[in-house]
Amino acid sequence: MKVSVDPDRCYGSGECAYRAPSVFIEVDGFGTVLPGREQTGDEPEVREAAEHCPSQAIRLT
Repeated sequence: MKVSVDPDRCYGSGECAYRAPSVFIEVDGFGTVLPGREQTGDEPEVREAAEHCPSQAIRLT
């Protein structure tokens, strides 16, 4: 399952980087998926980050 962050929805709460630091980082104040970690949408911490994202910017497809 692929994970991505919609840059138009993200407002930079940092919740994703807090919950799954091995997958997400903040770049210029906004959440982004680390290069090479796009296929980690099945990992429990990634699902948790998506569920708790206050702007619902994390997409699992």
